[in-house]
Amino acid sequence: MPRESVNDLLAFLAVAREKNFTRAAAKLGVSQSALSHVVRQLETRLGIRLLTRTTRAVSLTEAGERLFQGVGPHFDEIDAQLDALTELRDRPAGNIRITASDHAIKWIIWPKLQRFLPNNPDIKVELIRENGLSDIVTERFDGGVRMGEQVAKDMISTRIGPDFPFAVVGTPSYFDGNGVPEHPQDLVRHNCINERLPTYGGFWAWEFEDNGKEIRIRVEGQLAFNNSYQSVEAALDGLGLAYVPEDVALPHIAEGRLRRVLEAFSPHWDGYHLYYPSRRQSSPAFVALVDALRHRA
Repeated sequence: MPRESVNDLLAFLAVAREKNFTRAAAKLGVSQSALSHVVRQLETRLGIRLLTRTTRAVSLTEAGERLFQGVGPHFDEIDAQLDALTELRDRPAGNIRITASDHAIKWIIWPKLQRFLPNNPDIKVELIRENGLSDIVTERFDGGVRMGEQVAKDMISTRIGPDFPFAVVGTPSYFDGNGVPEHPQDLVRHNCINERLPTYGGFWAWEFEDNGKEIRIRVEGQLAFNNSYQSVEAALDGLGLAYVPEDVALPHIAEGRLRRVLEAFSPHWDGYHLYYPSRRQSSPAFVALVDALRHRA
């Protein structure tokens, strides 16, 4: 196959995976206009349109999807074989892409990477912040991070963090003006800060336990976000009650800026796990990273 054809296919695959010329061009290290020109050349040579372009999105045509599904796995296999050659090196090397929530990155992954990366200069780690539950195979991630109960049964997983509780918090002034909830059911009468999770398709129901029985409360309020840190900021401004991982709120509770309520009803959530499809696909670099992230009680 001529080198030009290989380059054209790599360009097409990058756009097909990113569904965006700007992001694909950045990954390939070329300009957006140059990438667009290469893809058009491929379409012209094949005599068929592979991509549908609009001002907002890029999608695959039927022919494009067929080419992507037929050719993409072969290039993935080539990448895997090249990565496998790192076993012959004196030290692990390679690129690793992980998707995780902002909370998992900040509190679990990043502190461990600070120790791991200086000792492994040939390993590059890309962290993609997502609060939804991505399909790591389709999105070409090497691994993902979820709470243990959310990991699919067909995935291999390694615990990387301890179990942890959530905390309902608000400012002292909020409670002075609105009263203190004594039971999770009381939250329906409060201004609560909702959190929208893409995977759930709507607002997340706040979950509690009462004598071993699970309670799910659909709260209402003026504000909603898609991450815990903005919810805490809104709570600090006195705009309602937030339900966030305990470690996010503890510094503010310790300094008296926030007050915690309903602690007796807050269960411990199954801690974060790193998950991935198959041990057979694990490069030495990935194996080293898994060991570095592993939770040791």
